Amino acid sequence: MRNQSARRARALVASATAVAALAAAPAAFGHAEMTPSVARAKDGQLFTLAVPTEKEGAQTTKVELTPPAGFGIDSFAPSPGWKRDVQASGSGEEATIQKVTWSGGKVPTEEDAVFQFIATPQSAKTYTFGVRQTYSDGSVVDWNGGESSETPSARIEAVSSLGGGSSSTLAIVALVLAGIALVVAGVGLVGGRRPLT
Repeated sequence: MRNQSARRARALVASATAVAALAAAPAAFGHAEMTPSVARAKDGQLFTLAVPTEKEGAQTTKVELTPPAGFGIDSFAPSPGWKRDVQASGSGEEATIQKVTWSGGKVPTEEDAVFQFIATPQSAKTYTFGVRQTYSDGSVVDWNGGESSETPSARIEAVSSLGGGSSSTLAIVALVLAGIALVVAGVGLVGGRRPLT
């Protein structure tokens, strides 16, 4: 009985690990990424831009972000070690940020340059961001290609409600939730098992 419960718990944890790996698979290829990848339209929320340093022997020293029309950036989180330059049209509450440049940082190979900000997607649709990365050796990577390219654009899908979105988005969300459920179930089985006397 004890061996059967242990095998069942191990199987559940293994399944959860596999599901988590599937959900994280897109990030494993290394590309400029905006998270959350699914957000609610018309709601201000925290977004994170992560840009990987993939080149050997060089550091990421500058990142430029061009937000799409209808994606309003309201404010920025501090980025220690980086200088931020914002280009905007208009002023005050009517200002529209057209480009943000972070420079002066030094992010080594296999690490990500990470920047956060509060923003509001105005409509339920897919938003595509322009990201330009400069390395310490002067080379530049433009993350503005299609989804199957080597340098895909960062994208998010804004939905009218968190129950909306495309079937692929819902499938990813379902995988993540299933993985969490499996982990919780596995922990419950292991933690709730009483030793036989």
